[in-house]
Amino acid sequence: MSGDAASKVITLYQTHAADFDLSRSRALMEKPWLDRFLASLPPRASILDIGCGAGEPIARYCIENGHEVTGIDSSSALISLCRARLPGHQWLVRDMRDMRLDSRFDGLIAWHSLFHLTPDDQQIVLQTCMRLAVEEAVLMFTAGPDRRETLGRFCGQPLYHASLAFGDYRSILADGGFEIIAYEIDDQSCGGATVYLAKRSGA
Repeated sequence: MSGDAASKVITLYQTHAADFDLSRSRALMEKPWLDRFLASLPPRASILDIGCGAGEPIARYCIENGHEVTGIDSSSALISLCRARLPGHQWLVRDMRDMRLDSRFDGLIAWHSLFHLTPDDQQIVLQTCMRLAVEEAVLMFTAGPDRRETLGRFCGQPLYHASLAFGDYRSILADGGFEIIAYEIDDQSCGGATVYLAKRSGA
C-alpha cells in the first residue's frame, strides 16, 4: 500500500494544487529555522528550493531577504503560481529525482518535500544535492523522527511519507562533505517538524 501511495504523490499534488495552496499556512512558523539557514549564506546567495510548492512562504521569504531562488516542483500547476507571484526568479517543473541543472547553489532547501519520497529515492536526491552544492554550501531539509514509512491524508487521499534514521542521513551527508550543524526532532515550534541543517566544509 505504501509503495502504491508513493507513486501517486505527484498526481495528488497536481490534481489538488489549488487546495494545497489554500491550506498552506503563511504564518511562517518556519522562520527561526529559515533565519539560521539564511544566516549561513553569503549576500545575494543562490538558493535551490526543492519541492517549492506555490512559492509561499518559503521561497518568498528567501527572496524578500535578498536572495536569488530557483524553485523546482513536479506540479506544473504549483509552478505556474510561483511564476505569477514571484517573477524574476527561475521556476522549473521538475521531479526532484531528476534534477538536471546547470547551476550550483549556495543553499539548498527541501522543506516538507523530501519526505514524500521512498528511503531509496531520498538517498538519490541527497546525493544529487551534493553535486549541486558549492563549497561551504548549506542544506536544510525536514524528515521524520526515525526510519519509517507512514501514510497521511490529503484531500481524502492517502499521502505517503518516509524517513531514514539520523545515522543514515548523517552518513549520506558526510559522504558529500557536509556536517550536521543543527538538528531537532519533532520541533513543536514549527509544527512538529524534524529538521536537519548541514554545512559543507570549504576545506
